[in-house]
Amino acid sequence: MFTGTQPHLMALYNRWMNQRLYAACATLTDAQRREDLGLFFKSIDATLEHLIWADTAWMTRFEGLPVGAPPTGGPPQRPFQELTAARVALDERMLTWAASLTPEWMNEPMTWTSKLYGFTQTQPRWVQLAQVFNHQTHHRGQVHAALTRLGVDMGPTDVPLLPELLA
Repeated sequence: MFTGTQPHLMALYNRWMNQRLYAACATLTDAQRREDLGLFFKSIDATLEHLIWADTAWMTRFEGLPVGAPPTGGPPQRPFQELTAARVALDERMLTWAASLTPEWMNEPMTWTSKLYGFTQTQPRWVQLAQVFNHQTHHRGQVHAALTRLGVDMGPTDVPLLPELLA
């Protein structure tokens, strides 16, 4: 039986999907992962790098720390093993953090500035939290479509199949 909160559920799902996505990506060659496949960030590696940057930026905002500028264009320089290690560490950080959230914290307003688009907004934190997980799903979907095109099947991606919900 699952007894966590919705943010914790989303962090669990996020980690599970990232584990499966990275395992599927590991079956490709470096050249396949770096090829321009028509994704928003061109390649699989660049998309994975973007997600790591964006999630780190959001976690930094949530922790009240300044966010650095987005990375400049071009292919990521990190080897896939380093991308994978960074993703694993970030998913664990997000999971631990999400398990600690309270309704009071979620409802507090937070002002943030987009480093990518240059606008400032104030919204309840739950709106921003929804953005974090929705953004992950959006770009993971792009990578999933690229994997499918390359003949790699990740299998089902439905939330009800999350192992923690089946236990």
